[in-house]
Amino acid sequence: MAYDGDGRLPVVYVRGYAGGPSGIDKAVDDPFYGFNEGSVQVRVDGADRPAFHQFESPLLRLMIDHGYQLLVRGDQEAYLRSQEPGTVPAATIWVHRFYDEFAPHLTRDPNAFSIERASASLFDLVQAVRRQTGAPRVFLVAHSMGGLVVRGMLQRVIPDDEAVGGTLDAAAAFVDRVFTYATPHGGIEFAVGFGLLEKARDLLGVQGADIFGPRRMREYLSPTRVPVREEFDAQRLPAGGFPLDRFFCLVGTNAGDYTSGLGLPARAVGPRSDGLVQIDNAYVRGAPRAYVHRSHSGRFGIVNSEEGYQNLRRFLFGDLEVRADLTDVELPGTPDDDTAWQLEVAMSIRGLPVVLHEQSTAHLCPIQVERPVRRDASATPVPLIRTYLSSSATRPPDPRTGTRAPTMRHVLRLRLMSLRSRGGLLSFLDHLEQAEDWADVLVVDIQEDGGTRRTWARWGSELGGAIRDWAPDPERDEALADDDPAPGAWRSRVPLPPAARALLGESAAVTIAVHGRATLDRQG
Repeated sequence: MAYDGDGRLPVVYVRGYAGGPSGIDKAVDDPFYGFNEGSVQVRVDGADRPAFHQFESPLLRLMIDHGYQLLVRGDQEAYLRSQEPGTVPAATIWVHRFYDEFAPHLTRDPNAFSIERASASLFDLVQAVRRQTGAPRVFLVAHSMGGLVVRGMLQRVIPDDEAVGGTLDAAAAFVDRVFTYATPHGGIEFAVGFGLLEKARDLLGVQGADIFGPRRMREYLSPTRVPVREEFDAQRLPAGGFPLDRFFCLVGTNAGDYTSGLGLPARAVGPRSDGLVQIDNAYVRGAPRAYVHRSHSGRFGIVNSEEGYQNLRRFLFGDLEVRADLTDVELPGTPDDDTAWQLEVAMSIRGLPVVLHEQSTAHLCPIQVERPVRRDASATPVPLIRTYLSSSATRPPDPRTGTRAPTMRHVLRLRLMSLRSRGGLLSFLDHLEQAEDWADVLVVDIQEDGGTRRTWARWGSELGGAIRDWAPDPERDEALADDDPAPGAWRSRVPLPPAARALLGESAAVTIAVHGRATLDRQG
């Protein structure tokens, strides 16, 4: 068998919407369907000069960082058929070239594009890759409409296939994890036109764009043989189907740097989007997700970004899930208070040149801190971040000593602001733009020593110096206590600093929880 159980399952890339015939022709002219495109990031160094950071592309970085091979050789389906089962390497990258059969310059009589056909052919490719590599499952990585192609396979094609079980949960036997970049899981809506633009699109189906409307989404996301208990919601995976914790959504928040033609989609969709997909439509409800300030595609696109890749590799290969929630919040005032509280959050990891997750008012996606609906109700935890770690990951060298750093360092930046309204309208009488009521950073160090994992956390306001210069002293600094008695799990509360507790309540804290991810039978 080519698969050795090391967790490096085959990766299948699924690209997004190409538009009409000319767009399809352009897509198929690229052997990698666009996943080979990189980018350059520019920032200012200590001497006010531009410093460049090159990101090679998600395709090349999987090859560089994780030893993957690229097997896009002419007709990859023909190549797979020519090999003996179990002889093709499992740590390979494949591209689902579903547009080829619809390309006018490749096919004498091309068919009209069908998302149902794209989902069915994806399942054919998945089965062939599994069979010829011996891998128990595959990873699916999709951009934009590609995520809907994937969901069509998970929610309709496989459940309707009697040969492989014909049940809602059958897809989990073929697919290990799904990662989507900027997929319109809730369809594409417009901020202008009062719904008329959506109706015209769905009625006329110009260039097949009606696939982003509710009627067509219901058709290709709903199985015909297997009954679904709940009412259809495009942003939900069917209950009892593919597991939510194995599905990750990366949400873009940069509408300003997306251009398509005259830039009309960005203006029509509105600023609270990635330029094409609105933020609130870019995720599956209940699934893990992260927000990055990237646009739908182009020079500042979400796929060809370091932010996207770092989230991707952690989700695919990480064996630990880390969550941080704001807990035990008691907002000042009364339930009918006219003050709204917004929390900005960003997460940085030592050794990375980008922010891994960011929700802010500037990007139009802060976290709204809500009051309990009832006066006697306790506050619901406010989710801050959900990320992944690999317990076997190699630590980067310590730049000060040149030795291997003993800890993984994460920094969580929090910023709390308040807004007031009068008669349902924002009031600026006492408003101070971009002036926070409280801001701080939480520095979290995770140290492994002989199989023992210990964690320290300090607020930046307590350090009294540069964050990079602080290091916990195992002999002097007390590690966080584990409040979770369950095996394989760890949880601890970090009380907010006094300035924050004055606003959010004396019991308010950041609760950090770490646990191993669901064990998957990767040996097959």
